Amino acid sequence: MRVLAVVLVAFGILALAVPSITFMTTERAVDTSFFKIDYQKPHTIVFNPIVGVVAVIAGLVMMFAGRRTEAT
Repeated sequence: MRVLAVVLVAFGILALAVPSITFMTTERAVDTSFFKIDYQKPHTIVFNPIVGVVAVIAGLVMMFAGRRTEAT
């Protein structure tokens, strides 16, 4: 449970620090025996800041809940 809490906190901080990630894929438009045309298509993944805050809070709650059950 502690590992999941750390992963949630790390993902939440990452989502707050980096609002979006863009990567490119190369696709072939025309492919003949001697003539080829490729183009790059952008893809963007957007992280909602609310999701980042919820992930950080959930991770911290899981950490403190795990610590409380270990203490008793």
